[in-house]
Amino acid sequence: MQLTKEEYSKMYEQQGTKTKWWITFPKAFVIGGLICALGQVFINAYSALGADEQAASALATITLIFISALLTALGLYHKLARHAGAGTLVPVTGFANSVAAPAVEFRSEGYITGLGAKIFIISGPVILYGILASVVAGLYFYISA
Repeated sequence: MQLTKEEYSKMYEQQGTKTKWWITFPKAFVIGGLICALGQVFINAYSALGADEQAASALATITLIFISALLTALGLYHKLARHAGAGTLVPVTGFANSVAAPAVEFRSEGYITGLGAKIFIISGPVILYGILASVVAGLYFYISA
């Protein structure tokens, strides 16, 4: 099927949705802020239970990751993300969701070929390029020192 630029533009305009940025931006800001505030509540709670600042921060991060993965497994994280947009993608909860979602989606294929293989679809490249970036930065600082 050959389309001219005008035909393609017309199809794009018909199918595309107009984003109401004056609504979506504040919602993303507020919901992302609430996720971060919830993290601070967990830090304060763990500190009150006797954890030092570093341990309380780690425990709060682990708790947010667990909640995100649980909401993903229950099919609720996607509903929240529809309203919050980038507000749910920026915090650590978005990364947890992106790791858990493929695993949940492919669980019907079994634990090895479904869950085990698909869970690394997102995290694999992030880990790979994160390590690569740290090696390059380490070499740069080693050579420049």
